[in-house]
Amino acid sequence: MNTQSQSVFRFYNNLKLGQKLSVILLLIFIVGSLLSGIALSHVLTKNTEREITSQALILMDTMNSVRDYTSTQIKPELDDRLQEEFLPQTVPAYSATEVFQNLRQNQNYEQFFYKEATLNPTNPRDKADDFETQIIQKFRSGSIAKSVEGFRQIDDQEIFYIARPLQIKKSSCLECHSTPDVAPVSMIKRYGAERGFNWNLNEIIGSQIVSVPASTVIESARSAFILTMSIVLGIFASVILLINFWLRKTVVRPVVRMTKTAEMVSQGDMEIEFIKSSGDEIGELADSFSRMKTSFMLAMKKLNEMRRKNKEAN
Repeated sequence: MNTQSQSVFRFYNNLKLGQKLSVILLLIFIVGSLLSGIALSHVLTKNTEREITSQALILMDTMNSVRDYTSTQIKPELDDRLQEEFLPQTVPAYSATEVFQNLRQNQNYEQFFYKEATLNPTNPRDKADDFETQIIQKFRSGSIAKSVEGFRQIDDQEIFYIARPLQIKKSSCLECHSTPDVAPVSMIKRYGAERGFNWNLNEIIGSQIVSVPASTVIESARSAFILTMSIVLGIFASVILLINFWLRKTVVRPVVRMTKTAEMVSQGDMEIEFIKSSGDEIGELADSFSRMKTSFMLAMKKLNEMRRKNKEAN
């Protein structure tokens, strides 16, 4: 044990019982608060991520509904016109992206971003970047089955993302994306014949990605942390204070009172009594001191009697 530890140990040993209890309870409060804060911060961050992920998955399902509506009800009605004029509004990916942009006008969703990242897209804006390409390749290889989430950096900004595979499940999609010779002429004129072809049925060609700035996750978790931690600390502090008050009332004060009584008895005051205030161990200690006082009085009486007889005999 080093010198500093010895000094602390001596300092603690020299404290009164009430002070020792206060120090111990204070240490419990500090350590408990730190551990609770660390655990609570982790739990709330994960909970916030789960909530945002849940919202993102709902948004993806909504966009899938928009895609299905576009491909099954909008596009068939305009097939004849598409041979003369290409309408991007009939493309499921385009309609889903545009609907999401409108949805972002709602302040509840303005922090969310949506992209149908594709390896070989018709529209250049859907081209997957290097990070998104890695995610798509993992979906294609089967190393990720349904969805993936995490953090990434975009232009020095940390982003929290949720991604799901984008798979060709309907043969109608191949009318525009199988080979250039069967694609609408108007589409070829607009986008060319180099991109967005040679797709196959059931092939994973991209990924739906919903993202939000990491600051949104952090701020949401921080707000919840401050509120919850304030409540926890308030309850914890109240409990510590109540325990401190109870220990001082039921342990420290009776012990101090018995100490003073014992000191007065040792000085010859036999009229004072040890007060028993409870039936617990402190009360039993008061009974023990009372018996000790009685025994002490009897011993002193016998001693005085012996002294008197010796004096008479001499």
